[in-house]
Amino acid sequence: MPPRRRAQFTQENIDQQLQQIHLLDPSSSSENLEQLGPIIKQIHTNRQQEAFLRTVQGLIESKDADIEKICGDNYQDFISSVSTLFTVKSYTEKMKENISSLDASVAQLGRALVEKKRNLLQSKKTAANLDEAIDSLQACLRVLDVVSRVQEMVKEGKYWSALRSLEDIQSMPQTSLSQTPFYQYLLSSLPSLRGQIKDAVTASMKQWLLEIRTISGDVGGLALEAMETRTRRWRARRDKDPTLRASRVGSAVEMVSYENREFDVLDNDRLRVDFKPLFECIHIYTTLDSLDELQRSYQADRKAQADLILPSPLPLGSLPNLIQEISGFFIIENHVLETTGTFRSERDVEELWEALVLRLTSGIESSLRMETDPDSYLQAKESLISFIMTLESSSSNYSVLPLHSFILVLFEKYARLLETQFNKRFDVIVQQDDHLPMQIEADHQAKMVLDVVWINDEEKQAIQQSPYPFNLPWSQTFYLCCQDIRAFIQKFYAFVEGVSQHHRNIDELLSKSLDGLLINHISQTIGQRLAGTATLSQIAQIVTNLEHFQVACAELQRSLTNLRSSHRGGSITLTASTSFESTLTRALARITGLISSKLDDFFELSEYDWTPSNRENAPSMYLYELVNWLTTVVDSLVIKEAYKDEAYKGAVSYIAECLMDFLTGRNIPMMNENAISNILIDVDFLEEELRRIGRGHLSSVFVELRTTTAIPLNNTVQEFLVPAMRQTSYAVVKHKRLSALLDKLAKFGASQRDAHSRELGDRRRKEADAVGRLFPGEGR
Repeated sequence: MPPRRRAQFTQENIDQQLQQIHLLDPSSSSENLEQLGPIIKQIHTNRQQEAFLRTVQGLIESKDADIEKICGDNYQDFISSVSTLFTVKSYTEKMKENISSLDASVAQLGRALVEKKRNLLQSKKTAANLDEAIDSLQACLRVLDVVSRVQEMVKEGKYWSALRSLEDIQSMPQTSLSQTPFYQYLLSSLPSLRGQIKDAVTASMKQWLLEIRTISGDVGGLALEAMETRTRRWRARRDKDPTLRASRVGSAVEMVSYENREFDVLDNDRLRVDFKPLFECIHIYTTLDSLDELQRSYQADRKAQADLILPSPLPLGSLPNLIQEISGFFIIENHVLETTGTFRSERDVEELWEALVLRLTSGIESSLRMETDPDSYLQAKESLISFIMTLESSSSNYSVLPLHSFILVLFEKYARLLETQFNKRFDVIVQQDDHLPMQIEADHQAKMVLDVVWINDEEKQAIQQSPYPFNLPWSQTFYLCCQDIRAFIQKFYAFVEGVSQHHRNIDELLSKSLDGLLINHISQTIGQRLAGTATLSQIAQIVTNLEHFQVACAELQRSLTNLRSSHRGGSITLTASTSFESTLTRALARITGLISSKLDDFFELSEYDWTPSNRENAPSMYLYELVNWLTTVVDSLVIKEAYKDEAYKGAVSYIAECLMDFLTGRNIPMMNENAISNILIDVDFLEEELRRIGRGHLSSVFVELRTTTAIPLNNTVQEFLVPAMRQTSYAVVKHKRLSALLDKLAKFGASQRDAHSRELGDRRRKEADAVGRLFPGEGR
């Protein structure tokens, strides 16, 4: 403590004090000596006795000087004053004695009192120090208790409370404790405690990440299951309401109906994902101004977990489970992105998404590279479609365009494999066909077949009204091919079910695939079998099958176009009908060719006499067998009347051509008019038979033969040489053939000995030369 400043006594102060006790007050007759006590006590307390006495002495001297002055002016007054002064002096001396005595007494009494006072002050100081020490210790205990509670709160997972407690310690108001080394040491340990809290909350978040990785598959499984239920419910409603056929899951109409049944895959009766450890960690790191560090750590951890999801190589059998885990992973990531503010950036999540999608598509593509079963592609597509629909329904912003593009790549390979698979099946069906009509013995068989084949309504009604048992017009080939075509279309569209893009490309691909199957592996394979088939009944069955394939093409195109239009697809255009028509034409030509080859056998038995002396009255005998065989065979063919008529026409045309070859070909060197007349008798017989079987219109094929033979028989060669007559009356006559016939007649005449025959032969020679000199292109 600074030394106390001693009080300074002046004569004016002492004068005032003495006046208060009436020692210097001339107007007062009494002396108030009791009031000297406080003054003396004050002087003694301040230990200013000497100073006081000196001041009093100065006052006395001052007063003496005043007295001398006064005395000089007034002696009497001076004497009186001197008397008074002596009285004052005596009193003063007495007072001095009293003061000295009192001072000694007070000093004697004050020593004990001062000692006691000193002891008391020391006790108070000690007590104050003890109180201060107690307060400091209590403050230390409180701080230490807070620190201890911080450790307990960290163990209990109350990280935010622990961090707040540390902040409370740091923000304590300034006290005596604040200056202690203990407090400074405690403040220096706060960063370490914060680090412990940070490490503890990080460990909690790491454990949470491990748990999240474990349950991601369950989250994805619930999401995919919910989407499957949603899809099944919507499909059932769409089947009941035709107006909803064009709406798919995820459309505006479906979303409105689904709002009331929305299922939270992260919080439900079967599973609940607690994001508290992550939120708490974000909060702690934000408070510690270390959020960037947490963001980098979280991104690295999630990237590592994403890399561990897909094995290499990727087994196709585990693809559904992997899709579940990926779905759960990104559903959780989307929830974190939406609920943590700026902690997760969309770019970070997109980076994880793009990398995982790339690895997923590459892994699937690698696993499918050597796969030849289309069903494996279909299963992969189903998993991917469920994945896409699940993510789209979770209100996420993940770009699924790469997955859609990859599905289209898979679809092209799937279509090729599917086409290859069915190519073999169609080849086997056609090659193994017995070319016998299918037999129906019961109603359920008829219904089963009619539900598969494509035929027109009239034929279907006729078949349904037929009594059992009965034979269908087509053979097993048509039924089995229709069955496999339906299976092909079903499998084809099974892949694009749920694919919302590129309808038109898919429809075009289906058109090409169907045309390839129908043309290359049905029509052309039938054509190959046709070339090796020599039985007319089997060829007739092929013709019937081809007719129905033509109808089926048109019906299939119409039904597919209607189906795709209801799904907003494009139109289906099939060109296979032209191929079937071409094969049908070949089949009919094959019938005609086989008939013609058989007719050759009959003509080999004809045994015509080309230089008879007389004309015959009856047709050749071989023609009876020929006509009987022809009518029996053609009428027995189970084909349309038009095709039978075509077969008859082909056969009769071939007969006419053979007869014409007899007359004008090089195999017969010469003949006479009687032979020509006999040929005409055979023609008359053939025409009569044609009229008998109701096909008289086919007699027109003999017009050329009759007109050509009529010229030499009627001696009208000169008319033929006239251009106008030739163009009007003999337009069907080919001059080369007429020239050859005349040449044969000329040779016969030249070989005879009688003059008439030789003259006639010479005339035929000249006529043949005249006809031969006509314009080479005319008459062909």
